[in-house]
Amino acid sequence: MSDKVYVFDTTLRDGEQSPGVRLNLDQKLEIARALEDLGVDIIEAGFPISSPGDFESVQTLAREIRGVQICGLTRAREADIDCAGEALKGAANPRIHTGLGVSENHLQHKLRMTREQALEVGVNAVRHARKYTDNIEYFMEDSGRADPEYVYKVVESVIEAGATTINVPDTTGYTYPNEYFHLIKGIIDNVPNSDKAIFSCHCHNDLGMATANTLAGVMAGARQVEVTVNGIGERAGNTALEEVVMALFIRNDKFGVSCDVKSRNLLAISRLVSRLTGMMVQRNKAVVGANAYAHSSGIHQDGVLKERSTYEIIDPLMVGAEKSEIVLTARSGRHGLRHRLAELGFSFEETRFEELYAAFLNMADTKMEVNDEDLRTLVSA
Repeated sequence: MSDKVYVFDTTLRDGEQSPGVRLNLDQKLEIARALEDLGVDIIEAGFPISSPGDFESVQTLAREIRGVQICGLTRAREADIDCAGEALKGAANPRIHTGLGVSENHLQHKLRMTREQALEVGVNAVRHARKYTDNIEYFMEDSGRADPEYVYKVVESVIEAGATTINVPDTTGYTYPNEYFHLIKGIIDNVPNSDKAIFSCHCHNDLGMATANTLAGVMAGARQVEVTVNGIGERAGNTALEEVVMALFIRNDKFGVSCDVKSRNLLAISRLVSRLTGMMVQRNKAVVGANAYAHSSGIHQDGVLKERSTYEIIDPLMVGAEKSEIVLTARSGRHGLRHRLAELGFSFEETRFEELYAAFLNMADTKMEVNDEDLRTLVSA
């Protein structure tokens, strides 16, 4: 099995489906170029048949972005697939992403099909898509709530029809890591032709487990992850690109796989997507949040200043941040205060420093954070 994990970014498709987000063509191009620089393998550029604007976006990205695969989403309908094939005509390496639901819930309430009817529709969709490209990804919507035996049958059939990537979505964020691990592993172990396709994790964050489920899928043998920058997407969002990438880097001892993403670009693209979508990143967000490398507790500050790895498993430089930040609050200790004073060019003998420390604590009890201007005021008092 390959030790490379392919990164499939769907910020411009699933991410843009976040309520309140609307990107114009220039903004999509800017994000796509940043994703290309970041080193993702596939960009899902949109859902061509859904609107003229989405068609134009996919068509433009297919023409302009040459260093990665450009993907268009379709339903398992010939008209959708034809539309995607037309939009992707200029792509260097086009991918058509088609499929339909596999859970009883979706079959009964959404598709109103029997299992046999849905299977036939899916197989025919893959065969039709191959008129445009051999790079076919098949999604099995709501796999997380589906009967595994039916899932195995669908996977075997669509691979036989020509699908080269199989997307196993936990569409509703319903599963937890052990379940998702066994879902992926069960498919690989029980489908006779599973060696002819790459399996992909597409997880949602309704129960806060999108990243954990995706990583469990990788452990089980999936070699593609479907992610968005900052984890934006429908409802509670998708798996966050930056979280998966850094987990694979930091815990390479556990996963033993690699990806081509340049981690130093992560903070920059996080800020770009936040600015263009208007979706602010929470301060305590993993990897790219404002507090991810900030320390206000005296115990933590003391440890980090002595040896960064005592409280930081990610070097801020790895993601494009300048350095760890020592934030002075009423919880900060002497070590943190002395460090910040030294950064401002101040050094004091012990008696004077203790006087400043007492004054600092009095000030800190009245403020959320003591900044550099406050420290200069203390020193000059």
